[in-house]
Amino acid sequence: MTVGTDITEIARIEKMLATHPRFLTTIFTEKEIRYCQAKKNTSQHFAARFAVKESVMKAVGKGWLQGLEWTDIETVSLPSGEPTIEAHGTLISAMQAKGITSFAVSISHCKDYAIATVIGLT
Repeated sequence: MTVGTDITEIARIEKMLATHPRFLTTIFTEKEIRYCQAKKNTSQHFAARFAVKESVMKAVGKGWLQGLEWTDIETVSLPSGEPTIEAHGTLISAMQAKGITSFAVSISHCKDYAIATVIGLT
C-alpha cells in the first residue's frame, strides 16, 4: 500500500485556467472538463481533480517530470458519487511497477482549498 496526499489553493487553479489557455487540456481529460464545467463552483472541482492527480503521482512515486502524463490520471465519479481513478497509458505502467492494482480516493474542498488523499492498493 502507498499513500499520496495534496492540498491545492483554488485561487491558483482559477488563475491558471484564466491565464494559460492550454492548462485545461494539458492537465484535464475531456470527461473531467465536462464534469467540472457542469458544476456551480467550477474552479473548486478543477482544483480537487488537480489535487487527486498530484496525490496519485505521490502514491506511485513518479511525476510528470519522470514521464507520467497528467491526462493519464482521470478522476471519475461512480453512480454513488464516490470518486475513483481511471488509469490510462503511463499511469498503468507506473502502477504495474509499484504493484498497485487500484486506488482508494478521497476528495474535499471548501472556499479556498481542495484536498485529496489517494491510497494505492496492492
